[in-house]
Amino acid sequence: MQNSKPIVGITQGDSNGIGYEVIIKALADPRILESFIPVIYGSSKIFGFYKKTINEIGQIDTNVITSASEAHAKRINIVNCIPDSSAAEPGTSTPDSSRAAIVSLETAVKDLEEGKIDALVTAPINKKAMSEEGFRYTGHTEYLQSVFAVDDVAMFMVSDRLKVGVVTGHIPLKDVAGNISVQKILSKLHLMKSSLQRDFGVDEPKIGVLSLNPHSGDGGLLGKEEQEIIIPAIQAAQAEGILAFGPYSPDGYFALGQYDRFDATLAMYHDQGLEPFKALVFNKGVNYTAGLPVVRTSPDHGTAFDTAGMDKADPSSMIAAIYMAVDIVKKREEYDALVAGRLKEKPAEYIQGKNGRPQIA
Repeated sequence: MQNSKPIVGITQGDSNGIGYEVIIKALADPRILESFIPVIYGSSKIFGFYKKTINEIGQIDTNVITSASEAHAKRINIVNCIPDSSAAEPGTSTPDSSRAAIVSLETAVKDLEEGKIDALVTAPINKKAMSEEGFRYTGHTEYLQSVFAVDDVAMFMVSDRLKVGVVTGHIPLKDVAGNISVQKILSKLHLMKSSLQRDFGVDEPKIGVLSLNPHSGDGGLLGKEEQEIIIPAIQAAQAEGILAFGPYSPDGYFALGQYDRFDATLAMYHDQGLEPFKALVFNKGVNYTAGLPVVRTSPDHGTAFDTAGMDKADPSSMIAAIYMAVDIVKKREEYDALVAGRLKEKPAEYIQGKNGRPQIA
């Protein structure tokens, strides 16, 4: 962290969705500048356009810059990385808005790589439209994994009430079973444990693991993935010091509140984890990418083209994403300092973790 306050980069996402609206509403309270320095990657012109569509927004002091290194500590900074010819067309996915989303993301990530910002918050994108403009990734998570060249990452949906990771992310449902393995489950459990300790301050995290098939496979009658893959993965995780338990049938696990017994939950596929998460913590959840050397969060909603430009968007998830990014930056510093101190005093208690950092043996 370069300053007493972290610098948080915020991408505009698709400029025709609700990204600008939730960003502006999230940053409207001047007291927010006491906690961090915001840097928006997009267009000051489009920012101004959306500001005019929002009622009851007071004075917002902006500072147009060419790089995050020029950020003003008491202003909402905007890196004008989008061509001046770009225009907002709320509610319509266009090639122009998709290209702008790509430029915004690439510019912000470059600054993140160079240490000019301390964390990244990404506004929603239209994945299909971006792919048609040459973006070859299925989402932010996959793009960041590639840029930072890490072997694995975990999509981690986080709130105060519930934390859910997934084994398989943005793939078709028909491909899920073939993409689950003992090693993949074990890798996600390691990432979640490390993140819970370093990013969220949980000393000995307990993780509940969901089954793939109804009724946990019903002893093999409804599928053998539990016996052949998931249970062996849980046993391997326990042998490696991870407090993992299960597998639990998802319907009862969420309906009966079993998730309250654990610090996090590992689902087998995207909707298995995200549907109950969004139902239980509507508009308060955050999408966090565990396993990166940098901090990245995002609100847990999409572009919402149907309400863009109508002043209907709820900024709660964007606010939560920003504050979570700030909190994680600080928690990582505290954790790394603590581990470094203990490592110096008692090196025998530590091993090199999968991310290359020391962790408790």
